[in-house]
Amino acid sequence: QVQLVESGGGLVQPGGSLRLSCAASGFIFTIAAMNWYRQAPGKQRELVAGISTRGTTSYADSVKGRFTISRENAKKTVYLQMNSLNAEDTAVYYCNVPYDRRDYWGQGTQVTVSS
Repeated sequence: QVQLVESGGGLVQPGGSLRLSCAASGFIFTIAAMNWYRQAPGKQRELVAGISTRGTTSYADSVKGRFTISRENAKKTVYLQMNSLNAEDTAVYYCNVPYDRRDYWGQGTQVTVSS
């Protein structure tokens, strides 16, 4: 079955960086667009970044120029490099794949930006 396993979250100071990873299995990774979402306390889950099968990327306005999404097909892994983090980036980050007419989600990884 489809599995998405995120890692790389943690506590970081404002201005710092983190790289999230999402290891995928159970589906044909090379034909799937992949996304990163996040959900802050008391807020709705929001789309942060997406990457197509060809590597075309898109970003939420709030993270443009600071976050970079990438994928490594050989490892069936998608990454989210996050730089210049600030308190507003604090959230649980989820990996997502729309596949076979439904959405699949990982368990999430917590990112906390605080001094």
